[in-house]
Amino acid sequence: MISVIIVDDHAVLRKGLIQILEEHSDVYSIDEVSSGDELLEKVKKQQYDVIVLDISMQGTDGITTLKKLKKQNISSRVLAFSMYPEDQYAIRLLKAGAMGYLNKECSPDEFLKAVNRVAKGNKYISPELAEMLLKSVEIDGAPLHDSLSDREFQVMCMVAKGKSPTAISSELGLSINTVSTYRIRILEKLNLKNTAEITHYAIKNRLVE
Repeated sequence: MISVIIVDDHAVLRKGLIQILEEHSDVYSIDEVSSGDELLEKVKKQQYDVIVLDISMQGTDGITTLKKLKKQNISSRVLAFSMYPEDQYAIRLLKAGAMGYLNKECSPDEFLKAVNRVAKGNKYISPELAEMLLKSVEIDGAPLHDSLSDREFQVMCMVAKGKSPTAISSELGLSINTVSTYRIRILEKLNLKNTAEITHYAIKNRLVE
């Protein structure tokens, strides 16, 4: 049996993924939680072969959750699952320790293929992402946000979603001064002037909803 836990703050989406897996109940054992914080508590007591982890959740987001899993030396393999375009998030998440990246618009067959591949310890990227990566090798220049560190990227996305410095510091476990420092670095690296321009940049580049 392959043990899988679905981590997503949308109940309808969780149920849909569970239904796909339950069609093969002789292959998968299935669990679910609605937040990164719930997952971090769960894995203290039980190990899973595959964690299907939504990237954009209320509270502790997927990127932060992934980093905390790695810090806790959790052996479960993570399949990042997101509505965001693969070209914007996938490489960053794979570098952070995810074993695969899948867009929420994927077919049920592709979802099962990704889960099975990750369960075996192999990385999974879609054919579309593989093609993007090949093309990117041939194209000079990269988006400005590629120059951001993972933490700066997280703060940028949270600022773009309208979260206050206090909320960001609480969610990421940082001081407000540190959050302000990250914001200044983001403005400098992206050649922006204020928070409104950060929001505009993130939306234009499809980094936030």
